[in-house]
Amino acid sequence: MSNNPPLIEVPIEPRTESDRERLAPALIALAAEDSAFRFWTDQESGQTIIAGMGELHLDGLIDILKRTHEVGLFIGAPQVAYRETITRPCTKDYTYNKQSGGTGQFARIKIVCAPLPAGGGFMFENKAAGGNVPTAYVAGIEKGLRSALGSGVLAGFTVVDLEVTLIDGAYHDRDSSALTFEIASRAALKEALRDAAPILLEPIMQVEVLTPKEHAGAVVGDLLTRRGKVQDRDLRGNSARIDALVPLATLFGYHNNLNALSGGRATFGMRYSHYAPVPMGLPGDDEPFPPAIGMRA
Repeated sequence: MSNNPPLIEVPIEPRTESDRERLAPALIALAAEDSAFRFWTDQESGQTIIAGMGELHLDGLIDILKRTHEVGLFIGAPQVAYRETITRPCTKDYTYNKQSGGTGQFARIKIVCAPLPAGGGFMFENKAAGGNVPTAYVAGIEKGLRSALGSGVLAGFTVVDLEVTLIDGAYHDRDSSALTFEIASRAALKEALRDAAPILLEPIMQVEVLTPKEHAGAVVGDLLTRRGKVQDRDLRGNSARIDALVPLATLFGYHNNLNALSGGRATFGMRYSHYAPVPMGLPGDDEPFPPAIGMRA
């Protein structure tokens, strides 16, 4: 299994019912052959989402689906796999109390959320005083927290690098259950995330360009317009090697653009480097995320 997170997501839909029948086995086969490939069904839209390491990676896999597995597809707009995290600690005391006649539903939890260093993932710890939250309900709390991580409060992206500590709570002998604590923890975390200065994270790519040196200035200038940070330039005879860190969101269509800049004489490679905060106001003041471009055949 690849250690790198999938960086580009694309929704796909089969054209016909027979295409639908061929799609699932084809996706399973691709996933078995390529550890960087992922797929799942979006619970809200019902669409199949495929994810990989970049635009060219997914274009190649889509081509295999169409040609090798003969699956007719509608292909949606590619979407960068942004992430969300928090930047300051937050304490949230939340009570879930629902009474509708007969047995009610009750759970109270008090949690502390804190940011973890980049790559920290998710950590949960129970520090509630003994008896305030029965051990049998703690698993429900963690389940609720983990389910809430899948959709952040800024734009619905996965929440990462977060530590949650349960410090207190209360229950009712008749009205509490693992499910009520799961519901309470999910709602508590959503509220905590809003109050913990959430930010958006974007994938940053390490890009290496090899170009004739007469085009090096134009290549560097173009990378800078893409919010790239040039780390190294090396002249080798009539060629130049340029290393830069560039946000993935700005690299859509870069292959064609580089060809135009260099007369088709430059080449490039890129690999995942890290996630970093999206600067305020970017990718656009009015459009905070890459715009959808509709479905393509």
